[in-house]
Amino acid sequence: MPVFDFSAAPADKKETKRQCTYITFRSNETKATPEKPVLILDNSKREWKHHSCGYFSNPAKQTAFEFKEEDGVFPADILKIDSRFTSLIKWLGENHINIRLSGQNTEEGYAVYKIREIAFGGGTKLSAEDGFLQFMIERLFASSAPAEENENDEEEEDGDDMKLTSIQSITDFMNCAGKTMPDNIRLWARRNLAVARSHEVSQEERRHAQRALSIMMNIQWKHNYFESIDPKEARRILDEELYGMERVKQRIIETIIQINRTHTLPAYGLLLVGPAGTGKSQIAYAVARILKLPWTTLDMSSIIDSKQLTGSPRIYANAKPGIIMEAFSMAGASNLVFIINELDKANSGKGNGNPADVLLTLLDNLGFTDNYMECMIPTGGVYPIATANDRDQISAPLMSRFAVIDIPDYTAEEKKVIFSRFSLPKVLKRMHMEESECIITEGALEAIIQRYSNTSGIRDLEQAAEHIAANALYQIEVNHVEKVEYTREMVEKLLK
Repeated sequence: MPVFDFSAAPADKKETKRQCTYITFRSNETKATPEKPVLILDNSKREWKHHSCGYFSNPAKQTAFEFKEEDGVFPADILKIDSRFTSLIKWLGENHINIRLSGQNTEEGYAVYKIREIAFGGGTKLSAEDGFLQFMIERLFASSAPAEENENDEEEEDGDDMKLTSIQSITDFMNCAGKTMPDNIRLWARRNLAVARSHEVSQEERRHAQRALSIMMNIQWKHNYFESIDPKEARRILDEELYGMERVKQRIIETIIQINRTHTLPAYGLLLVGPAGTGKSQIAYAVARILKLPWTTLDMSSIIDSKQLTGSPRIYANAKPGIIMEAFSMAGASNLVFIINELDKANSGKGNGNPADVLLTLLDNLGFTDNYMECMIPTGGVYPIATANDRDQISAPLMSRFAVIDIPDYTAEEKKVIFSRFSLPKVLKRMHMEESECIITEGALEAIIQRYSNTSGIRDLEQAAEHIAANALYQIEVNHVEKVEYTREMVEKLLK
């Protein structure tokens, strides 16, 4: 998209001829290199040093960079800019920030791949010096390219915070990266920034507005395009977390493999139903690894009031966002795996409203509104994974939002393998013990499995492994034996 320069015309003339000085290009690269730079400067008249100092001219007057060389100051036109960085470059120019460029001379021009703030010549400093500039650049690299800009759009945008909390840093952020956020959030931010700055509202209102801004600005708002997954790698990750259960693993991969064609999240989340201790949570974490997304958890057993999920209105002095909004904030990203533990407890709310009804708005991917934030949060990048012990306690509307996968209990033979290959070796490794120091005979293994035959899952087996390993370590340290070999009788006595 062309950007125009008004500097060529005499200042005393009202009519100026616009000349295209640079174009923008769309990029979703996560870091800059000489081959994939942030911007390109003209080097046809003079090649520039690898590290060059100067400042951007005010883009409203001249789209150029002023190089401060030993023999003078030399302007170089800006030829190309990554579209994500146009507002930042404009802002650096408007504030006359002294910076140092790192670049490489190429046939196309001087390819700039690093920008640092420097303190010389009495130039204005950023709100947090170079730390803020690097924070801004990292956030822009983490963002997707903005939609095609309106050339006549001259709206000023307001800001963000560094972990973004201060009004100044919020303002700086909005000015530099506001266009990378969803439109409704950008408008919401500008309104709340006006409230936070206003002297016509109460101090309490300003505090709430600033807090809401800080929460919202620190979330990385990403596009909803998802890269394809590798089925073999997905299977390897599931095998790491879960022994056996071949049908379950296959069903999980079949559900999420849709991403490879649509490049969007599956229309349905995953509902894992099964006895306690069968690895439902491990599966959820494994899926997050496969999707390469951050994850956050929500325990429905602790929710007694729907307001815990939706937040409280700002009219109250102690108002705060709901748990769902806080989960977005902790994840720091709009694209995440939302793990809902004990979904069968969602209908057991004892306060105002039904927590299950609130979840429906989150699961429909139409957007979620928090009472404190007073803004619709896009949920198109949220993939829900729920766990439950009793499917009969889950309402039909909630069930319809998930692909339901039943997680069976382990057989006795599977429990033997899990104990000997996974549970006990994991405990020994954590205690810095060799496997040869704690030996479990076949009879001892049978006794362990028999003792917990009436319990579901493998949590009791893991506790038994902990108990046995600790006992072995005690005997080695106190009795100075080289190893402990457990028989059936020894195990039965120990776990009695």
